[in-house]
Amino acid sequence: MATGKKAASDAAKILRDSKSSKKEKEVAASDLSGRRGATTAKPKTKTKSR
Repeated sequence: MATGKKAASDAAKILRDSKSSKKEKEVAASDLSGRRGATTAKPKTKTKSR
């Protein structure tokens, strides 16, 4: 199940907050990893050499 926009936004705020504990940041990062499409990069394509 993907993380919702609100939860992802809250998690990002926790990661940016310098007062957040290490455990809070671990949980927030875990939540963000469940955010579908949030951090996915486009796959690299191979260029054809002639």
